[in-house]
Amino acid sequence: MTPTRWALVALVALGILLTVAAIALVPWRLPRPSRADQAAALADVPAGVASRGRALRAALRPSSYGSLLVGLVVPLLLGFTPAGARIVAWVGQPFGGHWLAEALVGGLVILAMLWLVALPFSAWRHTVLRDHGLSSQDWGGWAADQLKGGAVGAVIGAVVLGGFYTLTHFAPGWWWAFGAVGAAALVVLLSFVFPVLVEPVFNTFTPMPAGPLRDELLTMAARDGLAVRDVLVADASRRTTGLNAYVSGLGRTRRIVVYDTLLREAPPGEVRSVVAHELGHAKDRDTELGALLGAIGAAAAVVALYLLGEWGALLGRAGVSSIGSPNAIGLALAAAAVAGLVGGPLQNLVSRRVEARADQHALGLTGDSAVFAAMQLRLAELNITDVHPPRIEYLLFATHPDTVERLATARGPSGSS
Repeated sequence: MTPTRWALVALVALGILLTVAAIALVPWRLPRPSRADQAAALADVPAGVASRGRALRAALRPSSYGSLLVGLVVPLLLGFTPAGARIVAWVGQPFGGHWLAEALVGGLVILAMLWLVALPFSAWRHTVLRDHGLSSQDWGGWAADQLKGGAVGAVIGAVVLGGFYTLTHFAPGWWWAFGAVGAAALVVLLSFVFPVLVEPVFNTFTPMPAGPLRDELLTMAARDGLAVRDVLVADASRRTTGLNAYVSGLGRTRRIVVYDTLLREAPPGEVRSVVAHELGHAKDRDTELGALLGAIGAAAAVVALYLLGEWGALLGRAGVSSIGSPNAIGLALAAAAVAGLVGGPLQNLVSRRVEARADQHALGLTGDSAVFAAMQLRLAELNITDVHPPRIEYLLFATHPDTVERLATARGPSGSS
């Protein structure tokens, strides 16, 4: 068989594997609150909280949709016209058109262009968040975070570009096979290493002082059978007034991280409720689940990209001779943008199911549905959440159940709890 036929077989096999893994491992059968229960829960939300959340969503909507549109249109212009290929070739000229220079320098220039066109929308969003009191970060801090994020993205981008185009250069017929393995390995690596290495770039962490709350959080983790190295407090207040906590790391690196804003604004019982939710993610190995599904998806994407390169008319429109050539970076990013737009809602659906399972875990671990409900209302108020967003936006963008769903879950069927 030819490499193309092997690639087609591999893509079908990966598609089946991804489907089976998603069916078997994602908690699809978890009960969901009925519409009647959600309507009853909505009545528990103070009118001011609901209206403030809707107002913020309305104010953010133009920047959100603008960013989405630009993030799709610009890659399409770079990939489905010769523009991207010309930029890469022009950047590579000082290096004699060497393939590695085109891959690294040309690729980073293309990525920088995409970062720059998205920057105004990020600034717009920051302005809205400041106006609504959700962001406590000044423009200097915001700019520093943008530069840090750009630098992290550039490092990861350089590794991916260098590795990918080295494979396409030295294994032109079979790069898709090596690339699929490499992409899957990179997703797994980043899933586990990224929090430990990158979190300190954006936040300062200090150990939570010894006391009853710290002891209670460690006790909850022990009841879950989870070894936790430490309980840390993140200085989130320097950029936001929002509340959050999370569990990161694995094994000996696992730690509970609590925002300082959460400690300041919520009573201990509600802090325990939030942390219990995050412990649920660790208990059910949700990071591993995401890494597995992401790895299979990344491998399938590399194989699909190779097969896309068999479409001669598309290559001609992009002004390239091969999808594996560095001057086809724009085309590869255009394909990724389209795939992201199509696959995003499905990824969000999986995320909502996983988050709902973590909610159920928190209710079971704490045994206090009233505190859980109170915490959801506090999160909605201080994070200025749209408690029940429009259905289409919920399906397209929501990664978590909305506040009304979570309140209905706490109430139980027909208001029992």
